[in-house]
Amino acid sequence: MVTNAELQARREAAVPRGISTMHPRFVTRAANAELWDVEGNRYIDFASGIAVLNTGHNHPKVVAAVKQQLDAFTHTSFQVNPYEGYVALAERLNAISPTGQPSKTIFLTTGAEAVENAIKIARAHTGRKAVVAFKGGFHGRTMMGMALTGKVQPYKAGFGPFPGDVWHVPFPIDYHGVSVDQSLAALDSLFKADVDPAEVAAIIIEPVQGEGGFYQAPTELLQRLRAICDANGILLIADEIQTGFARTGRMFGIEHSGVQPDLMTIAKSMAGGFAISGVIGKAEIMDAPGPGGLGGTYGGPPMACAAGLAVLDVIAEERLCERADEIGQLIKTRLLDLKRTNSLACIGDVRGPGAMVALELVQQGDADRPDPDLTKALVVDCAKDGLILLACGIRSNVIRFLVPLTASDELVGEGLDVLERNLVRLAG
Repeated sequence: MVTNAELQARREAAVPRGISTMHPRFVTRAANAELWDVEGNRYIDFASGIAVLNTGHNHPKVVAAVKQQLDAFTHTSFQVNPYEGYVALAERLNAISPTGQPSKTIFLTTGAEAVENAIKIARAHTGRKAVVAFKGGFHGRTMMGMALTGKVQPYKAGFGPFPGDVWHVPFPIDYHGVSVDQSLAALDSLFKADVDPAEVAAIIIEPVQGEGGFYQAPTELLQRLRAICDANGILLIADEIQTGFARTGRMFGIEHSGVQPDLMTIAKSMAGGFAISGVIGKAEIMDAPGPGGLGGTYGGPPMACAAGLAVLDVIAEERLCERADEIGQLIKTRLLDLKRTNSLACIGDVRGPGAMVALELVQQGDADRPDPDLTKALVVDCAKDGLILLACGIRSNVIRFLVPLTASDELVGEGLDVLERNLVRLAG
């Protein structure tokens, strides 16, 4: 039997070290919220392939839709010979888009590609160049994606120079004493000192910061940004790549605020594990680039479109928005009980909408003393004990919970049992 160690040695010889692997456990099969490795070990999956599997591993409806498409054809390139699946998925997303009506959608392959195209569309529509993003935000590993990303290590270090006319302002975080007023004062200062708002094409923001630490954008911030954008002819882009498709208890994270973005980037959980991304936006904005200005050979692949349509059905039929709230409440209640009953001062904050939950680990209850070492140890030890977790955050001290929304209460509870015994041991 081949072992994880043997495969890891082969991986190190064949794959560049720049592709990091958090858990060197080589998967052979998966089902719903469980994984099995080459040695037969079982794991509860609280990572979902970095927020890709809101409908779980191998959902039967998604698998059936993909098999049906596979028997028909795998690729023609929509730009050469179009197919109904692309159009049908665009129609479904346009109908539910918080960008309003009428909307249009373009499909691509990765989240970073969606972000790149959203900026292209914004620039084409406004005739402007500058873009404002937020510190702590993550928007991909392409050159523009890195320029927009507000986190240096490991995403930006050594890769510059980056595209110009990209500016960053602080993201409001109550836990760290950064208010909405402070964030917007920084934006106002930026407009007065560095870039004329008349030259700004777009402001891009995650409704909940992903890599940055699962901090939710306050409704007040989004409402005031909308007003600032309207007053200055700036487009508001919601990056929903990690927050989309029921993860936060709504189909899209920005819906919690009632704010209507002009453009929205989507990817990750939209196709149950198949590679596809997109940009949804107001029709007149989406039509700004001329024919041939948008696209990509593999953009909106047939099997991923089929999977995407099935995912939308599953979200509706299995009430996954409501289920996200149930799972999130289960996790947050358990974590807060754990902090209280075990007097764990290392639990600094528990937060997040729906099932996009974060556990921030600090030293002695002090928000200004992050504990990345404990965070790393917890991820490693939980994996040894059968639970796959992910860390995140500018200070590398946040555990993010991304359990599939199709997981049962029993399985979520089993995973939390693993977390509890390891955290109590490590913090003791």
